[in-house]
Amino acid sequence: MKKILFLLLLLASFTLMAAAIEDADPEQDARVKMTTIEPERDVGYTMGDLITRSIILKVKKPYLLQETSLPIVGYEKRRKGQVSGIELAKIVTEQTTDADSTTYTLHMTYQVFTSNVVAKPAALPPEYIKFSDNKTLFEYRIPSWSFRISPLAVFGNVKVEKDMSPFRGPLLMDVSAEQQRLKFFSIGLGLSLLCLLYIIAANDWLPGMGGAFAKAYRDLRKLPKDMQGLQQDVELLHQALNTCAGVSVFNAEGLITRHAPFAELKTELEQFFLLSRTVFFEPTAPSGLQNPEAWLRQFCLNCRHVERGLGKA
Repeated sequence: MKKILFLLLLLASFTLMAAAIEDADPEQDARVKMTTIEPERDVGYTMGDLITRSIILKVKKPYLLQETSLPIVGYEKRRKGQVSGIELAKIVTEQTTDADSTTYTLHMTYQVFTSNVVAKPAALPPEYIKFSDNKTLFEYRIPSWSFRISPLAVFGNVKVEKDMSPFRGPLLMDVSAEQQRLKFFSIGLGLSLLCLLYIIAANDWLPGMGGAFAKAYRDLRKLPKDMQGLQQDVELLHQALNTCAGVSVFNAEGLITRHAPFAELKTELEQFFLLSRTVFFEPTAPSGLQNPEAWLRQFCLNCRHVERGLGKA
């Protein structure tokens, strides 16, 4: 009986030692320098998810990787006799060489084939690969990587404020669509403001804003609102009409024949020449305008819009 008990204790100790060796850190071997690039998160994986980790192994020459020792795609490892539910789905190997070493980069993609009613721990299995220089063969261990597998469905009611696990991470919203729309709206608003500035600005900040009527409109606002100022208003507009036409014009047709867009202002042009005759030659003749100064400013503004290709204001 004592012998049986001793054998059972010895077997249990060997089992514990084997488990400890499997989960131990990789041995420090001066011939190999290892760097791992793990997935960005270690929680929230469900059945069917793919997990990719990259292992960079820099081995001193003349040792070379034995490709036959690489993990086999489709092989599902066991842990303590049980299927782990983690299967190697793809492996891609890259190789670079320098003066005294060879660097191997292993991109290993695993797929999850297990689930549970609650979140459970899992791990990508450790891998053992071999290097050789045709004389000496040694084995190097790639460590396991732990993560959490989430259930496909949640049973019962869950209160978020009582389920704030530190493994979960922040719950982020995707705002990329809203950011894209905001960019379009900002561009549209900027263009609209630029167009509005082009329409209402009196100064010649932009191309096409320094026309004859634009200058006349700036000067009109500076003149006094009396009879002398009215004469100066009419004289400024005559100068603008002559500059626009390239010759002296005395009627609406004189400008329209040279600048067809001013045809939509034909009635206003005729009214202007009638007002000009009243101001300079026939003071007693009715002009048909109760406030000629205000009308002249509006007429000049309309001419400025047509001059800029915007149409009548």
